[in-house]
Amino acid sequence: MYIGYNTDMNIEYASRLEKIEAVLASFLPAAADDNWMSASFSVLPDAVRSVHLKTLLEPCRSLMLRGGKRWRPLLMVLSCELAGGGERAIGLTPLVEFPHTASLIHDDIEDHAEERRGEPAVHLLYGEDTAINCASWLYFHTFSVIDSFPCSDSLKQDLYRLVSRELRRLHLGQAMDIHWHRNPSLIPSRSEYEAMVSLKTGTLSRLAAEAGMIAGGASIQDASFLGDIAARIGVGFQVIDDVRNLATGNPGKKRGDDIVEGKKSLPVLMHVEKHPGDLPLLSSLFEQARTDGINSPAVERVIEMVQSSGALDRAREYGIQCIESSTLSLRGRYHKSTACELLAGLFDTMREGL
Repeated sequence: MYIGYNTDMNIEYASRLEKIEAVLASFLPAAADDNWMSASFSVLPDAVRSVHLKTLLEPCRSLMLRGGKRWRPLLMVLSCELAGGGERAIGLTPLVEFPHTASLIHDDIEDHAEERRGEPAVHLLYGEDTAINCASWLYFHTFSVIDSFPCSDSLKQDLYRLVSRELRRLHLGQAMDIHWHRNPSLIPSRSEYEAMVSLKTGTLSRLAAEAGMIAGGASIQDASFLGDIAARIGVGFQVIDDVRNLATGNPGKKRGDDIVEGKKSLPVLMHVEKHPGDLPLLSSLFEQARTDGINSPAVERVIEMVQSSGALDRAREYGIQCIESSTLSLRGRYHKSTACELLAGLFDTMREGL
């Protein structure tokens, strides 16, 4: 996870992350007891047995426990603290981590990915039918977190509206991504790419910030302000992830697998902007990589092209700029807050490894 700002901040993050992990595990337990089943499903027929529940729980839990950066739940907790609500939002952190986990399972099916977090993708371990169903269930299970959260009915309504809206936006972003990666010759514009990323990645960042703020007692306007900052951070994070995929490889995945999956990431778009005549060659290389797999020479050829043109460096600089400008906006409004500095430190560590 992206922790490494300084020793004091590491301690601050670690204390919160330990509590976050406990909450995540409680809502996605290794074995379902009566209280958990009642909270998630209400009254069930007598014929429902533990093996049926295991088919939902085990795949989702196994992926969640493989690791992950957990920066979204941490963003939610720190946003709540920024609003003066202390660590109250820790109990709400599955609102962002469960949809994120579900989206990874569905992404891997849609992209024909083989690995996730250093192990075989969930659909390869448990079967595509189980993977589709358990991930879909996990989106809906997320709402049980709101049901059990101790707060007013009006706050619950605000949280329901917020989560529902952002999940719809998340799926729109994925629809845009699918539209482009299905066609090797189709290259989106920069503005289309940013719109897609702001929905697919930025939306869960926005959800984390806004849910944390309103749980902490902030107004909808203040929550929206921080949500805008967080969404921009999400864009920067995704761009840096794109760069890392082609430069060194993301942790738990193979270098260049975005090319095999047909992903039109920002480095590729920036290369085409400068060298539009390369589009036919890039399209054929993407097609070859999809056919041959990760060991195809086409993968390294694409990486070589975006490196030699400077597109990889330009994308890296853009991702860092997104994070730095968002951090400046945050400090401009909350410059005397301890929670603000912890948030700024969290954002800063997202550049780690570049």
